[in-house]
Parts: sequence; C-alpha cells; structure tokens
Amino acid sequence: MPSRTPVVALDAMGGDYGPEVTVPAALDCLQEFPGLRLILVGQQDAITEELQRHDHAARERLVIRHASQVVSMDDLPSKALRNKRDSSMRVTLNLVRDGEADACVSAGNTGALMATARFVLKTIPGIDRPAIIVSLPALHGHTHILDMGANVGCSAEHLYQFAVMGHELVRALENVEAPKVGVLNIGEEEIKGNEQVKQAAKLLSDSYLNFIGYIEGDDIFMGDVDIVVTDGFVGNVALKTVEGLARLLGQTLKDGFRSNLYTKIVGLMALPVLKSFKRRFDPRRYNGASLLGLQGIVIKSHGNADRYAFANAIRMALLEIDKAVPQRIGERVSTIFANHGDESAASKSPSVRISNA
Repeated sequence: MPSRTPVVALDAMGGDYGPEVTVPAALDCLQEFPGLRLILVGQQDAITEELQRHDHAARERLVIRHASQVVSMDDLPSKALRNKRDSSMRVTLNLVRDGEADACVSAGNTGALMATARFVLKTIPGIDRPAIIVSLPALHGHTHILDMGANVGCSAEHLYQFAVMGHELVRALENVEAPKVGVLNIGEEEIKGNEQVKQAAKLLSDSYLNFIGYIEGDDIFMGDVDIVVTDGFVGNVALKTVEGLARLLGQTLKDGFRSNLYTKIVGLMALPVLKSFKRRFDPRRYNGASLLGLQGIVIKSHGNADRYAFANAIRMALLEIDKAVPQRIGERVSTIFANHGDESAASKSPSVRISNA
C-alpha cells in the first residue's frame, strides 16, 4: 500500500456485469486499505442503486463521477474513440491524465481501452506502442508475458521495447534485480524462428538485459524464466489456450470425482490437495493486466471478472502506484537514450534506438 493516500478511478460500467461486480469489489478494497480513495465512474443511477444494496462504512471514501455513455464489449475501438467521449472508460482515463486519479481500472472492451488510453495518456517518450503484460502461475512461482493482444504485428524493436518495460515492472514488483528474459519461439536453437524473432534476440543479446535466449511454450510454466516476450497475436492465442485448458482440467476433475460413490469418497480424501491446486491456479488471483508504456497506470481486468477478481485488479493498480512503474520505465528509457552512441556505455546499453512513433 502506498505511503500517501492513493486515488484509483474505476470504470464502473465496464465488463460483462458492470456495477454488479465493480461496486462490491470497490467496497471490499476500501475496507482492506483504510487510506484508499476510489472514484466510481459511470451512470450515476445504476451505481447508486448498487451501492444501496451494501451497508458499508467505508463508502465515505468513495465518490461517483457521472458518465452518460458506455463502451460495449463489441464496440469498434475507432467508434469508441470518436463517438463515446463521455463514456465511463474515457472519463476514467481523463481522471488519470488530469491528475485527479493515480491509476485507473477497467474491465471493458480491450481494444477500445488500449486505443483510448493511448490517445488520452500518450506513450512514454521513447516507447512506440503500449503492451499488455499478464502474470501466469509457473513451477518456480509465476511468469510475466507480454504482449498479450495489444499489438498483432510487431517489429524486432517493438519486442525489445516490450522486454525493457517488462524488465522494469518485474524489478519493481518482484524485487528481482536481474529478471531473466526469454523470447517465445518454436525452438531453442538459433536457426529457429522468423526474422523478426531472430533480430529481436540479437538486440536483446547486445543489451543490458539478462537475456537467456529462446524459450518454447512449455517453458512458460516449467522453465526458469521471469519475462517472456512475444507479439500480441501469439501471446493472445497462448493466453486463451491456457485459459481453455484450465477450464477443461477443472471440469474433468469435477466430473471424475462425481461419477460414482467410490470417486466421491476419493474426492473427499483428496479435497485439501484439490483446494490447494485450485487456489494456486485460480485465474481470478492473476486478474489485472497492466497496459505498459503509457504515461499513467491503466489496469485491464478480465471482462467476465467477478467481485474477487476485480478487487485483485484494483490491488494491482495500488501496487503499481506504490512502485511508480511508469516513472521507472521512463527513467530507464531516458538512460538508454543518454547512453545511445556513448562508446563507454556500449557494453551496457543496447545498440537499438527506442523511438516514439
């Protein structure tokens, strides 16, 4: 929890459930963090109606900011950006831009959120594109992966920028001085992969980062790597595959233990192990993906997040406020700019120029 009083703006209308989830999750976090202040952005009548269902003393640290429009989950990003300037999503981002909030959280349309956030907040000087980073459970703890869907087509330089941003995030949040960075590829051999991946590996090899080389898909969970870099197309496919597999495993175990009396008894005996397994791999625990590279903290919650999951996204926002993640990324990129072309720093700085397109 930050030492000063943090203010987080919440897109109360975003996601599949809107105020039904965002309001109680907000109240849960207000109770957990006594110094926290929240701004609920959205249609005032809907938010007020949901608040009336909850008797909570911490409501005095919560204010409502009315927004007349809502970005639907199937709105085109361009439409949301042009035609919905008073949406709960846009107003939430405006609050961060104007300094009224330290961070914002939305479970709304990912494409619209990325496009609007980039327009409102702008990227950190030296960063071309924001990237979505998520944390997934792994054998050694968890692995951070980016990009997870914001950028379908990426150059080698973009992948390098993603690695720099992920490096600073993990250093800040995990207190790991030299996190291990890998590039997702179809094999570990140098000859494998397309030209984009090969060029990215060369940039990373020549940089200050702790680059460990190519990794394959199974290394995300079983390998000793902290940050996995890939383009948004591959990253999003990998994420959806993992989510589907998790649901399949959970449903298969549930059906198996319910199939007959014997398996029900075995299930009861295995209940402590099953509960531990569920806690560790519960996707709700990892809800809250950061949009790295923006001049402000934006956390994307899963669209179907429940109360517990959305509260975790708010907690992620608080952690990034405390660790000043955008400022750290900005300082690192500024250092790279300063060292660019300096022969005395050549061994510590990448030869690539990070440019702001």
